[in-house]
Amino acid sequence: MPELPEVEGVVRELVPTVEGKTIERVKLSDTIFTSWGAGKQCIVKNMDPHLFEEVMQGMKINTITRRSKYIYFHIEKGEERYLFVNHLGMTGAWFVVKSLAEIGEEKFRKHVHAIFYLTTGELLVYSDIRRFGEMRFMTKIEEHPPLLQMAPEPFEDDACDYFLNKCELPKYQNKSIKEVIMDGQVISGCGNIYATESLFKMGIHPARKTNRISRKRKIELFEVIRAILLESIERGGSTISDYRNINGEAGSMQHRLKMYGKKNCPTCGTLTKSLVIGGRTSVFCPKCQH
Repeated sequence: MPELPEVEGVVRELVPTVEGKTIERVKLSDTIFTSWGAGKQCIVKNMDPHLFEEVMQGMKINTITRRSKYIYFHIEKGEERYLFVNHLGMTGAWFVVKSLAEIGEEKFRKHVHAIFYLTTGELLVYSDIRRFGEMRFMTKIEEHPPLLQMAPEPFEDDACDYFLNKCELPKYQNKSIKEVIMDGQVISGCGNIYATESLFKMGIHPARKTNRISRKRKIELFEVIRAILLESIERGGSTISDYRNINGEAGSMQHRLKMYGKKNCPTCGTLTKSLVIGGRTSVFCPKCQH
């Protein structure tokens, strides 16, 4: 969390608000500097925080796009073009304000880790309560190979065939289907929430091995995943705990979820069960999903 729909919502808010503006200077939190001093890399990755503040100064934000769960800031200075990539982790959030006091919730104000001062007088603020988010300044995308290994966007024409072909690889055949569809190299942007919802809608047990699901059912599952992701985008994503868009607003998709976080199955009333798959808690109906 946030997953693809939530990140898409943030990007849609950032585009008309920030695109075309120039960063005057950047101030990172003491937490980031302290972590680097201790040999860790909190939030800012693969670049000394002092250097990050320096190189971002004077950068113009040309365009902002999304790729899977990542936000791409396409930036430039003079004739040189760069990429600033952000992953929100579990609790990352962006705000565009005149002052930090405008950030409505105290928990976000208390955990501000980067302030991008824009030449327009606005502040582009990154807050991250649990500090699992990432910021990377790159001269080219190849500098962070995982970005090149992501599956196609689930809305692209070749995404389903890509998914089916991945499922045939020995690496994935004996894995649980839940773990496979949460793998960003198989399907982009489908995390725990939407994997849980998709498998429930299909009546598939999350621990079922991928090679025990027919090709036809895999195609149907992919179409369900795509449809649920699209619905969530239109509803502003799911606000389970700390997701907010840049206005501090919550999404509404959480009110449409059928299985994620539920104690009883909405179809048959059976008590739900849970198990850990791929490091994430998977909730399912033992009667409806098999």
